[in-house]
Amino acid sequence: MAFHGAGRQNVCGDLFPGSDLGHKYFCVNSSCGAPSTGLSATPCLTAPTAPAGTPRHPTALGGSTGGGAAVPQPYSNPASEVPSPAEMEPDRPIGYGAFGVVWSVTDPRDGRKVALKKMPNVFQNLVSCKRVFRELRMLCFFKHDNVLSALDILQPPQIDCFEEIYVITELMQSDLHKVIVSPQPLTTDHIKVFLYQILRGLKYLHSAGILHRDIKPGNLLVNSNCLLKICDFGLARVEEPDPSRHMTQEVVTQYYRAPEVLMGCRHYGSAIDVWSVGCIFAELLGRRILFQAQSPIQQLDLITDLLGTPPLSALALACEGARAHILRGPHKPPSLSVLYMLSDGATHEAVHLLCRMLVFDPAKRISGSDALSHPYLDEGRLRYHTCMCQCCYSVPSGRVYTRDFEPVAERPFSHSYENSLLSVWQGKELIHRFITEHQQGKRVPLCINPQSAAFKTFIRSTAWHSSKVSRKEER
Repeated sequence: MAFHGAGRQNVCGDLFPGSDLGHKYFCVNSSCGAPSTGLSATPCLTAPTAPAGTPRHPTALGGSTGGGAAVPQPYSNPASEVPSPAEMEPDRPIGYGAFGVVWSVTDPRDGRKVALKKMPNVFQNLVSCKRVFRELRMLCFFKHDNVLSALDILQPPQIDCFEEIYVITELMQSDLHKVIVSPQPLTTDHIKVFLYQILRGLKYLHSAGILHRDIKPGNLLVNSNCLLKICDFGLARVEEPDPSRHMTQEVVTQYYRAPEVLMGCRHYGSAIDVWSVGCIFAELLGRRILFQAQSPIQQLDLITDLLGTPPLSALALACEGARAHILRGPHKPPSLSVLYMLSDGATHEAVHLLCRMLVFDPAKRISGSDALSHPYLDEGRLRYHTCMCQCCYSVPSGRVYTRDFEPVAERPFSHSYENSLLSVWQGKELIHRFITEHQQGKRVPLCINPQSAAFKTFIRSTAWHSSKVSRKEER
């Protein structure tokens, strides 16, 4: 990761030698009925003194003084950059999630390449309706550089024909999983910048009272300049303050699942996301999955092989079966020293932070906010705010830094609407009204043009994926 002055934007060089998104995107036009279009536009129906213990300011690490925030420049698209019709034909899907399909498309209003996510089968039942509405509201709520948010929502049809939702988000080049398994070298600087951005976005989510519940490398989108965004909020929910309220254990991909979830605890908090980040941190260092087991029980065994047999206090909320499984086995001493063998980048500082994240007892696990204050991330903070972020900017006399390097949400995310959502039809009405109101006062809305050849290809791919997911759920 090369740095040659504050104005340099490409801090990692070419992280990806070539984009795997292909050349072709949805064919788009500004007229609704044009037969060659896939999407169409339609008429609209200097910082204060930090208290002790706070992270070190970039000026203390070599930056210049200043305060304030940069104003992001609006997206500009000169006529010469507008893709030709041949370049705008649909390519293949760029991602499949648990609850939707993502395609790369071109916005006909400015020629900008964006990601189009289809949320199918929204109104099959009340649980699905609530989940999709929650994810949609979250995507529109988020305002953070390291968290993916909705740029737009396609105009819905009349409510009787309303069956799926299309959301437009920023198009990212790849994800962290593809980077980790690629031959691309990852330096200590790469790891620090990636980890800093993950924790920066996680602090924002947790400050809004949101648990992601599926943090994994495939849900961390990255660009070739190392910018990172947390995505996929299909399993996200608001943190439950009442410990007597039961929460599902069917969350988090197994390799990144916290021990309290593996042990069947009925209530958990933001610490499960921090555990996942710790697993990813180790994976970045070693270029392999830290706990790669064939079953949840084996997953728990691999964790205790590293951390040792947990004390009884850490098993207080575990289900009877999990507690019995751990206690009837031989006592295991911790073997944390093996973490130094992950790679040359596993320095004392790195392993110290990793050990604070990978703590069996969630009550003793470091928080995402406190992890950002760890000295290991000082250089990652400097590099990010020197030339990657949008909250700081450069002037002839030097770099002007924002007053808050890791901002929190302006307010908690509210899910009070869910208490009054009692039927699928009521959910359909609420979502339809939410999308319509969201579009008011904004630029010309987009909708799908079903007359295009591109639309048929898109529908075939989403129908295939939907049937595949349904068969998986049946099993």
